[in-house]
Amino acid sequence: MKFRLQRTLLASLLSMAALGAHAGPITVITSFPKEITDTYKKAFEKKYPDIKVEILNKNTTASLAFIKENSPGQRPDVFWASAPDAFEVLSREKLLEKAPEVINPAAPDKIGNYPMNDPDGLYYGQALSGYGMMWNTRYLKAHKLAAPKEWSDLTKGEYFGHVAISAPSRSGTTHLTVETILQGEGWDKGWAQLIEIAGNCAAVTERSFGVPDGVNSGQFGIGLVIDFFGLAGKYSGFPVEFAYPAVTAVVPANIGLVAGAKNPADARKFMAFALSNEGQELLLDPKISRMPIVPYDKLQGKIPAGYPNIFEIAKKSKVQFDSQLAQARYHVVTSMFDQTITFRHKDLQAATKAIHEAEKKLAGKSSPQAAELIKQARALAYTPVVDAETLKKPAFLDLFTKSVSKKAAGDSANKQLASLEEQWNSTAKANYAKALELAQQASAAIK
Repeated sequence: MKFRLQRTLLASLLSMAALGAHAGPITVITSFPKEITDTYKKAFEKKYPDIKVEILNKNTTASLAFIKENSPGQRPDVFWASAPDAFEVLSREKLLEKAPEVINPAAPDKIGNYPMNDPDGLYYGQALSGYGMMWNTRYLKAHKLAAPKEWSDLTKGEYFGHVAISAPSRSGTTHLTVETILQGEGWDKGWAQLIEIAGNCAAVTERSFGVPDGVNSGQFGIGLVIDFFGLAGKYSGFPVEFAYPAVTAVVPANIGLVAGAKNPADARKFMAFALSNEGQELLLDPKISRMPIVPYDKLQGKIPAGYPNIFEIAKKSKVQFDSQLAQARYHVVTSMFDQTITFRHKDLQAATKAIHEAEKKLAGKSSPQAAELIKQARALAYTPVVDAETLKKPAFLDLFTKSVSKKAAGDSANKQLASLEEQWNSTAKANYAKALELAQQASAAIK
């Protein structure tokens, strides 16, 4: 009897293997919205009905922490996100595994001068993205505002209170937008522009989708977004438009196999599906509106009227995005933004409003005293707390590299970093308060 049961069990196991038994569901960790993940999950499960997909939705920073904190065999199977620098982090820490068989040969090797896939073969371009501005046409008409064309437009006084941005520490796509401006304009000028735009913002949202949701609904007039947020709103019927400024970058959103994944065999099937022409055509769904990695003429899906040709946008782009540079200073950028913008936003708004009011009052009049006060106010409000020269010092960047682990919160590097961040916050608060005072003095001096 015992041997008969053993033979039956063995036969059952062999039968399961023959039928292609699977090691359980695939876990995909991603920052992408439900419109994308649900579409791919349903399409993949229809093609492979015996494989289930579980979506673990976390922002990019939280996704990286989750992958790092779990041991091999307990990690998610697939990492899928827009931020190339996040993949660089996982690559450096040997948390990605090669899967060359998933590559779609119909996709070009580069988008502009940027490689479509990781040169080391550890992650792969799945969709293309650029960065720009979306706006609500009804909102702008109601407020008699012109549609913006360049990032610099958003620094103008007429846009005060009509703009929104999310925090790059909580949004990988916003971090890419911020990095695009910094790489396109240079560190000092880029930060000055970012701070000035943030001063015009009605809100700094906690998640990236808070900006497009607000623009779609008319809560905000203009939002700084990755292209698919603006295009998805437009092609889903909202009264919105989207434009790429001259200073933009086109980079792939990537997909990668996590080293130590629970179900790598089926994970490879999901990745291959996402990269295939069949998977690429899903990107054209109006509620997704992402840019495929393959030229449109190789796809059977219908291209929406007026859909941007991302390959042409890439040719005209003024920024050749450097993901290694972005990764090296990632924590500096996100921390600076939070300490001087996110956490001090009301102070920055007040200073910016006062500066705009003084400049409007000065227009067409001669008051050297007021002009000088406004100049001083601007310098205080919009000069970054870290300049380009400080950024070049290896010890400065090294401090952030050593201090990113929460588990080491008690060590000297973290205490030093906490002290530095507190200093940035205090400096920003004091600068905005003084800028407000000087701008108000300028207004009072204008007769």
